[in-house]
Amino acid sequence: MSNSVDRREFLKKALIAGTAVPAFTGALPLMPLEAASKSKSPNEKLNLASIGVAARAYANISGTKSENFVALCDIDSKRLEIASKEFPKADKYDDYRKVLDRNDLDGVLVSTPDHMHAPAAAAALRKGLPVYCEKPLTHSVYEARVLTDLAAKAGVATQMGNQIHATDNYRKVVEMVQSGVIGPVRRVHVWVGGGVRIEGERSKENNPPSYVNYDQWIGPAPFRPYNESHFHFNWRYWWDFGNGQLGDFGCHYMDLPFWALKLKYPKTVVAVGEKGHGGVNECPSLMKVDYEYEAREELPPVHMTWYHGGWKPKGAEVYEKNSAVLFEGDDGRLLADYGTNKVFMEAGKEAKPVEPYLTRPKSHHIEWLDAIRNGTPTGSNFNYAGPLTETVLLGNVSYRVGQKKLEWDADNLKVTNVPEAAQYIKREYREGWTL
Repeated sequence: MSNSVDRREFLKKALIAGTAVPAFTGALPLMPLEAASKSKSPNEKLNLASIGVAARAYANISGTKSENFVALCDIDSKRLEIASKEFPKADKYDDYRKVLDRNDLDGVLVSTPDHMHAPAAAAALRKGLPVYCEKPLTHSVYEARVLTDLAAKAGVATQMGNQIHATDNYRKVVEMVQSGVIGPVRRVHVWVGGGVRIEGERSKENNPPSYVNYDQWIGPAPFRPYNESHFHFNWRYWWDFGNGQLGDFGCHYMDLPFWALKLKYPKTVVAVGEKGHGGVNECPSLMKVDYEYEAREELPPVHMTWYHGGWKPKGAEVYEKNSAVLFEGDDGRLLADYGTNKVFMEAGKEAKPVEPYLTRPKSHHIEWLDAIRNGTPTGSNFNYAGPLTETVLLGNVSYRVGQKKLEWDADNLKVTNVPEAAQYIKREYREGWTL
């Protein structure tokens, strides 16, 4: 047996041993992480594969480049060649399924367009491989539930790529909310500036460039002729491949109230939206989504509203934030964004100092690498990220069924009052593709 296979078996056993630690749900503090060795010999490095090599994929590669990349995969050979210059020893692929045929991998990064997240991540999990997957975790609600379940069965280290989750500011805000600084929270507003960034007329359909494996890029989505308007980056605004601005930023900004308030599945969801531009992109550039959550143990019911594209809650101008999260508690308000927070107490109330109790990992990526080695938990593991992704994507489902209010039966993964929503909860895969 090769040294790489020996190492992989050792790491798997170490992780399994660590699964006695309770899964992180937001209600529990993270366990202390073991620092990675500063001086590792080559055979101590993890063998990683990256599915996707540009844009967010490159950021994820950069965050884990302390390890040994043995495989790089992308449907665009030009992008692949650029990435391979930094990792000349890595094998190159244009089909992730061939990557997963290898037996020397210790972990896989999935940084594709949304519609390919679930097929690639599910295949890796079934191989027993740790997975780092970009946000949103999946393209559909059903896929999110499948990955949540697969990760639990596999018992491997998982992490969704909402990297702000690992920052000091987010952890301070969670500590303040959960410690009761502003009292019980019943109302949350989350707004994100900007909307669909690609506007104007759609370009004409034509043949894909010779350096692109377009059939592999389409993957399980319905086949569309090649068009630059739905290709690199632009895919975010077409329902077959992406989830619009809500899908792009929801798992970042809604992560904070989801974590701090120990949320899971909403009771109801209703979205309204407008395209607001002259182009033909399918996803709305302006949107408002209301989520209602029931009481959770000692915590009261919560009404959370998402806004993007310039829509904001009434009076938001006073906060002078283009994007922010506003917690409204019985004793005060807490305003936060990626890097800052500010408390506004009610008259006669005083904000009490909070002792930190959450760990501060070196980075979101290193937290995942440490989890592979040591079995320590990750903050955005699929047990947490799956329900968060479901929450985000249900907003798009409501918009797509005619902006109707959805009554969500999470136990049965079903909208009980709008039958036509089923087609958006679980999408049909193109022939030849399975989850």
